[in-house]
Amino acid sequence: MISEFLNLISGVVDMPWWGYIIVILGYTHITIACITIYLHRHSAHRALELHAIPSHFFRFWLWMTSGMVTKEWTAIHRKHHAKCESVDDPHSPVVLGIWKVLLEGSELYRKEAKNEETMKRYGYGTPDDWMERNVYSKHSALGVTFMMIINILLFGPIGITIWAIQMIWSPVMAAGIINGVGHYLGYRNFQAEDASRNIVPWGILIGGEELHNNHHAFATSAKLSNKWYEFDIGWVYIRTLEMMGLAKVKKIAPKLRLNKEKTQCDLDTLQAVISHRYEVLTKYSKSLKKTFATEVEHLKEVAVKHGIDNPTLKRWVLADSRTLQEHERETLNQVLSSTKDLDKVYTMREELSSIWLRSTASKDELVKQLEDWCKRAEESGIDVLKSFSQRLRCYA
Repeated sequence: MISEFLNLISGVVDMPWWGYIIVILGYTHITIACITIYLHRHSAHRALELHAIPSHFFRFWLWMTSGMVTKEWTAIHRKHHAKCESVDDPHSPVVLGIWKVLLEGSELYRKEAKNEETMKRYGYGTPDDWMERNVYSKHSALGVTFMMIINILLFGPIGITIWAIQMIWSPVMAAGIINGVGHYLGYRNFQAEDASRNIVPWGILIGGEELHNNHHAFATSAKLSNKWYEFDIGWVYIRTLEMMGLAKVKKIAPKLRLNKEKTQCDLDTLQAVISHRYEVLTKYSKSLKKTFATEVEHLKEVAVKHGIDNPTLKRWVLADSRTLQEHERETLNQVLSSTKDLDKVYTMREELSSIWLRSTASKDELVKQLEDWCKRAEESGIDVLKSFSQRLRCYA
């Protein structure tokens, strides 16, 4: 009798301990793939189109393993991009603090999901069929209950542990790690207008979302890897679906082309500079770093007089001036006024970035302004500016 009872509750599947680990990794990886391919790249950014078959599978799996509602996730993520690092950002560690986002990422999502204005303004274009209205959205908690029952029937009591790990995986890895660490710690390929970071160059565990800075630089790209050493497993899955006729990639990040024969800025140069503006600013930052290094000893004395240390001064110099407080900008300008070259390099970076912000100017006017900038850079007598300008002219 006892043995029969134990067999009854042991579950249909009997595996060694490592088998359960494989099941957990498989379950959670499918969930992450659904988030990055369906919710993120397809629904939020329209970087690819999906056939009905994978689309319905992704929605069903997310309902079973996370209870996520497509409209809510999409709207919140779109608002994150629109209001990034501001007080209106639903989950910015810059504003809320890293531990708040890491430990309470899912709570921040649930709070923002109750904001009707967010749902109305940013939740457009999401599914509104019978299943969405009557099952996925209406009974979002029912799916995870079914998942628990299925796990218990398959694996016995240990199925509860497997289910628990499934339930915390998305809040920790997606809502916590990506939204938290991805805006706090890591490396940057692009000088984006926010604090986004690439956590590691190998996007496997979180489906490619580890390459968060790349994503913020080219938000509508279906491919998140950019450098030769970076790997985006989500892109592998997308390309597989595309070859099977189940997906269609709409856009990927443009590749920079250089025409070394070009000696004057034209419309192609302007368009390439605008498309690659974050890479332009990243390379320009290297010029700033070189100039800062040559004048660091002199700047130390001036910075101390204004009550700031050298690391803070360097951070202000390399930062986008729009991210600094008014008193920080004033202090920085006073310090830079004591050095000719660094002040010039810093000022010209601000002038360069303002070119692609002038939405009211015509294309011909912008080309003329870019050519004028290059000419002044080459006549400045500063080597880093001259070499940077000559390379910029080659953008094609």
